[in-house]
Amino acid sequence: MLTKSLKTLCLGLLCAAGLSYAAEQPLDRIVAIVDDGIIMHSQFEKRLQEVRKNISIRNAELPPEDMLRQQVLDRMILDELQLQIGERSGIRIADDELNESIASLAQRNQTTVPDFLNMLRQDGLSEADVREQIRNEIIINRVRQYRVAERVQVTEQEVRNFLNSTLGKMQLAEDYRLANILIPLSDSPSADEIAEVEQKVELVQKRLHEGADFQQLAMSYSASENALEGGDMGWRKAGQLPPPFDTMVSQMSIGDVTEPLRTAGGIIILKLLDKQGTDNSMRDEVHVRHILLKPSEIRSPAATQQLAQRLYERINSGEDFAQLAKQYSEDPGSALQGGDLNWTDPQNLVPAFRSVMANTAIGELSKPFESQFGWHVLQVLDRRITDSSQELREQQALNLIHNRKYEEELQIWLREIRDEAYVEIKEL
Repeated sequence: MLTKSLKTLCLGLLCAAGLSYAAEQPLDRIVAIVDDGIIMHSQFEKRLQEVRKNISIRNAELPPEDMLRQQVLDRMILDELQLQIGERSGIRIADDELNESIASLAQRNQTTVPDFLNMLRQDGLSEADVREQIRNEIIINRVRQYRVAERVQVTEQEVRNFLNSTLGKMQLAEDYRLANILIPLSDSPSADEIAEVEQKVELVQKRLHEGADFQQLAMSYSASENALEGGDMGWRKAGQLPPPFDTMVSQMSIGDVTEPLRTAGGIIILKLLDKQGTDNSMRDEVHVRHILLKPSEIRSPAATQQLAQRLYERINSGEDFAQLAKQYSEDPGSALQGGDLNWTDPQNLVPAFRSVMANTAIGELSKPFESQFGWHVLQVLDRRITDSSQELREQQALNLIHNRKYEEELQIWLREIRDEAYVEIKEL
């Protein structure tokens, strides 16, 4: 009986093991080999799910499944290549920096960090997922700054030419929200490549003329970085666009779509989603002078405050402010000018000084007050509202030109690292 029972038990265990073995399924598989790294099927499906959800949130129609899968995989391959460059370059993101980025995102969403993370958990993202995504985004941005930004140079002559041009003057007036469709084309394409690209461009144009959604077509056909966002480029100045789009966009109405044109990255089509004017950059300025007294080893804070009070009383009694400033002020930048700070933007001053200055009328003398630098007595000489300074205009021009060149170089660089990489795509 014991032997029979053991046989029955063993048979049961073997059957259970057989059923368990038959039910086993591969947990994961490789979708693509990318140089020294791999993209797993689970990662790919997870990213697909996120993209589908983002598209759904925008109330946009999903592109055909095969096109969507290819777009997502292409993006993941480029991300993997950039992360590998970051790894080889020794780029590391400390936890403190990562925490600051998460706090900044929470603030941007007008919530606290715990509530922000809880909101993401409800969307199916764990805190570990969020931290990994943000860390990777920071690494990729840093890699691009090191590898792409250093290739961009803007000369003073370019800035002057831009400011003097009709186009440069226009940039201070309007911003444009654009979407794009980029069909990539190499610098020296073969006849077959040209024919293939022309066929794809004609198909996109045909569908646009038939009323197809631009964002849907971007998600299906575009090779730009923002393809999965419907080609949305955000707000741009015309000067950030490569010629001839820089001049064309200023003549477009909202909803207009450009004809396909060749750029550094390939064939591009733009759509104007929205535009808005920008007010003249006006700022308040105050002409102010002051006397600064600093506590020291030989003069206590209390004695410093008493000296400031005595100087205040002497000026009120008719003594010359400038002479007393030259004699007593310990601000090396203004003492020799009689305490004159010239025309000053209040935002450039410390809060305590700015607050007292704001509450002091023209021609009046403030009572002694303390800031982080010491004790002050100030006098407001005048106030005015000025337009943007020439320096500000030059900085705006420099930023516009740099951003335009950066976008062009980025597309070229992304194509270069993709062409130079070993990429083996398995079955999707």
